[in-house]
Amino acid sequence: MTLFDKIKKSLFGHDDKDETEVKEKVKSDTDQNKSESAEQPRESDDSDPSHVENAEIAPKNDHEEIPMVESDSDHEALYENGLKKTNESFSSRLNAFFAKFRTVDDNFFDDLEDLLIESDVGYETAAQLADQMRDQAKLEKAYSKDDLKKVIVEKLVTLYAAGGQGKNEHLCSNPEAHPNVYLFVGVNGAGKTTTIAKLAKRFHDQHKKVMMVAADTFRAGAVEQLLEWGKRLDVPVFTGKAQADPAAVVYDAVSQAKTQRIDYLLVDTAGRLQNKVNLMNELRKIEQTIEKQLSGQPNEVLLVIDGSTGQNALLQAKEFNQTTELTGLVLTKLDGSSKGGVVLAIRNEMALPVKLVGLGERAEDLADFDAESYARGLFKGLLKA
Repeated sequence: MTLFDKIKKSLFGHDDKDETEVKEKVKSDTDQNKSESAEQPRESDDSDPSHVENAEIAPKNDHEEIPMVESDSDHEALYENGLKKTNESFSSRLNAFFAKFRTVDDNFFDDLEDLLIESDVGYETAAQLADQMRDQAKLEKAYSKDDLKKVIVEKLVTLYAAGGQGKNEHLCSNPEAHPNVYLFVGVNGAGKTTTIAKLAKRFHDQHKKVMMVAADTFRAGAVEQLLEWGKRLDVPVFTGKAQADPAAVVYDAVSQAKTQRIDYLLVDTAGRLQNKVNLMNELRKIEQTIEKQLSGQPNEVLLVIDGSTGQNALLQAKEFNQTTELTGLVLTKLDGSSKGGVVLAIRNEMALPVKLVGLGERAEDLADFDAESYARGLFKGLLKA
């Protein structure tokens, strides 16, 4: 069953007649979807250490996924609550848009494209979807409002699925590696340090040996914040001297982690965009330092982005990806934002998987990203069953 089929089942209902009609409307694209598979990931966010609570993790086998374990009802509620503002914004805009239109013409599709851009799905994604809608509407005469809404949802889901084919949507881990290195990058204020602490707690609660590395050596506050998290979580934090070379700090941290047989080494980095060239050079040097000591590592290079920044998040992702080959994204603060549509933009335009999303302040609100739950949260209430 494709990702869209799963979402359609939960959003559109199970009526056989309705499903047959929808299939007729979207037949050409549904056939294409059969070659696409969807995986399910989930979480991350930014806040005070006192908000961290228990988060259960179940590591999976060889080299691959580390999904979070939680009940289906808890998982569904987490996404529904975390994406409430995005859902209300997107659904109300689209429903209001359809309410004022009486005919579907070129102006309809132009205005639809503008609406999608305003909903933070991205310029390229919005233009692509509007053009596809034009072609499909002409070919199949799917001019009823409900049919068009369903086609819009299907197109968005199809674009999402196609954008990340061949990409691992879960955190990668090699059980034989000591350590597995996760390098976190992103601008200051996006939530890197808090995300690292929440993930450290996740692994620590599973009795894994975890170490955090304070490699933002030129910002005393960043080091102090990570040390405070370490005390609260009972997780060691490796630090160097003030204003030490960050790559040298990471080198020493990796050496110590190898000696101590650490399972996960989580590296915090600087995010000073005002010194963009120096910052990017610094990140490149850190990554090369890790690779020299541990072939094939870091296992993950994760860009942490404040999800409330909308299209700026996409621009940041493109900027950082030019310097270091990102393996995935962490979108924080989605629970306080109406800009969750940016997930579609990043996935479609950059073919980068979102691996974790911040849907609240608690540790367990840093969830593995789950495309099906995300789509349900985004489109709930938009369509009639």
